[in-house]
Amino acid sequence: MRGVFVTGTDTGVGKTAVACSLATGFRRRGLRVGVMKPAETGCAESDGVLQPADAIALRRAAESDDPIELICPYRYRSPLAPAAAAEADGLEPPAMGHIAEAFARIGKDKDVTLVEGAGGIMVPLTWQENYADLALALDLEVIVVVANRLGCLNATLLTLDYAARRGLRMRGYVVNQATNETSPASRTNIASLRRLTNAVCVGELHFGDLIVTEIAARLVS
Repeated sequence: MRGVFVTGTDTGVGKTAVACSLATGFRRRGLRVGVMKPAETGCAESDGVLQPADAIALRRAAESDDPIELICPYRYRSPLAPAAAAEADGLEPPAMGHIAEAFARIGKDKDVTLVEGAGGIMVPLTWQENYADLALALDLEVIVVVANRLGCLNATLLTLDYAARRGLRMRGYVVNQATNETSPASRTNIASLRRLTNAVCVGELHFGDLIVTEIAARLVS
């Protein structure tokens, strides 16, 4: 397992929390962990520099000494899909070749490299390429983060269907209880997904869970 792509069914589903937890879990199993957030949007500015909060959190979780410029080569102020953010900010859009080069540099001395996307798998990096193209280009195994809430069944099935049609290597999905609110949907979604798809549920996160060492163990085995 050299590379894992963490995507989601939507924005705000907990991708960064899951990716950080996986980085911690892999480290605790003695693995050398690399992390990437190839493009981060909605970055706040500090001292004239756009700060990629998700990428910084990933770097901290992995205890990485790779420079943040390598971990997150593209940063945008506008809180939009990378292709749209680049256009709105008047900056160059992400370049797949540059991302691939950064991924290779990060991964050269790592056992596993986690790559976190933005939003869902069809979100455009450029107007010609999306995150599925990135996962294919980097030969990444895919983990889909599912927010355990009303509406997640449709979003999850559509994501899994698209991934299968694109020929992505699907490792499974993680169901994340992103808030402390419960509902009939949140209590039954996991059972429903197991009936509706053959994709593997590699783990469930309850609200407030920080470390998912057991999920990391399943992925390594």
